[in-house]
Amino acid sequence: MKLDRARALLTGAAGGIGREAAQALAARGAGLLLVGRRAEPLEDLARTLGQQFSRSFGALRAGEAPMDIAWLAADITCPEDQARCAEAAEACGVDLLIHNAGLPAFGRFETLDAERLQALMAVNLIAPMQLSLALLPGLRRKPQAAIVAIGSVLGRLGLPGHVAYGASKAGLRGFCEGLRRELADTRVRVQYLGPRAVATGFNSPEAEAHRLASGSRADPPAQVARALVALIERGEAERHLGFPERLAGPINACLPTLLDGPLGRQARSLPA
Repeated sequence: MKLDRARALLTGAAGGIGREAAQALAARGAGLLLVGRRAEPLEDLARTLGQQFSRSFGALRAGEAPMDIAWLAADITCPEDQARCAEAAEACGVDLLIHNAGLPAFGRFETLDAERLQALMAVNLIAPMQLSLALLPGLRRKPQAAIVAIGSVLGRLGLPGHVAYGASKAGLRGFCEGLRRELADTRVRVQYLGPRAVATGFNSPEAEAHRLASGSRADPPAQVARALVALIERGEAERHLGFPERLAGPINACLPTLLDGPLGRQARSLPA
């Protein structure tokens, strides 16, 4: 996909990865519809990008011409706001849907409460599926279109302390894989990016301490944004980041019990 001709709807736009992704997409010439829960950081981001790249920017309002960089405050788990996103996408001519919004959940599985578990699945898995469903008719009408999910290496590599989060990302990856094959004879690509840990404020101090204790590395969000741009421009089905995580995924798929010992030992550094 040529990003200088694309108009992207980006969820979770004001977060650590979201801001860097918006920056990288705008630098490539893409139009942006920035979506998130809170208006203030979205407005700030749209203004910053608009001034940096000399583009028109502002809140999306009915009856106005689409701006190069627009923003819309919406809760993507809410059916009414999903409908608003679909209407805004149609008005802006969106041909690139990027699922970036997400919730973390770290700790032993038995410490999670039902409410947190429901919220996790709603944001990380159900909302991307529902939003894709809402936008798909419009995407099908475009000469080129794509649905891209920013997931996690944990979508194919189960780790102690990330049981529920990993399950949500495994579901997201499975959704992308199935939809990619279902839409293979259309002009809509479906793509999945699986970063490892990212150095943002997304994870709790406890999760960060566990990562350091396990010897895992974290990538800067700008690196994830560059990988996202490369994934979209090259039309790759999937891209996974980081070594040895990128290698561990295929090994885990072929010989899942082989990694039970070394990865299972990470449970020792989990909070009690």
